[in-house]
Amino acid sequence: MHACIANGENVAGGFGLTAQTAQELFDTGVDFITGGNHILDKRDFGAYLDASERVLRPANYPEGFPGHGYGTFSVEGVTVGVINVMGRTFMPPVDDPFRAADACLQGLSPQTRAIVVDVHAEATSEKVALGRYLDGRVSLVYGTHTHVQTADEQILPGGTAFISDVGMTGPTDGIIGMEQKAVLDRFLVGVSDRFSVQKTGPRQFCAIVVAIDTASGKATEIKRLFLRGIP
Repeated sequence: MHACIANGENVAGGFGLTAQTAQELFDTGVDFITGGNHILDKRDFGAYLDASERVLRPANYPEGFPGHGYGTFSVEGVTVGVINVMGRTFMPPVDDPFRAADACLQGLSPQTRAIVVDVHAEATSEKVALGRYLDGRVSLVYGTHTHVQTADEQILPGGTAFISDVGMTGPTDGIIGMEQKAVLDRFLVGVSDRFSVQKTGPRQFCAIVVAIDTASGKATEIKRLFLRGIP
């Protein structure tokens, strides 16, 4: 069986997600969507998050935040569990991602051994720590948020595949997907226009491919994909 999970928190013009852009991802073959700190940039998306069984927000958002932090989907009769947590280092205030992941596993582990975790975090150390903490209990821990793919893909001793950051799919020019002038102004003079997505130039595709033994839940292979120069 083959399954596709995408982090979609910046799909709606670089900020947030909408029902329309979520459906566009599903129409391309994406099975499940995870989020992060921008998941509710479009404020009217809260009702969709509450109702959807295929779009997550970080599980460690405070109680009362719309949506769900973990879920499942089925492909060819195989149930896949997905957990979304967010880091706390250099990120908006949230609850403990380690304990949140534990709580999600209590609900998922009886249903399936194939469990994937999206850690949306800034600090590489926090992502690595979560990978080590969950090693042997989930199939894959992968990082998102920094937009820059890391080269540390590995299978940890307990059989969990790991990478610190999958990287960004989007425009190669600009600064991590945004037009460079506004970003440079923010650094140089402390004030800038609103960031806008870079609309010209080549694009890139970042992803990982992971093979999982669904009987044991252990990963057997992880491979990075980074395609540059897409017109």
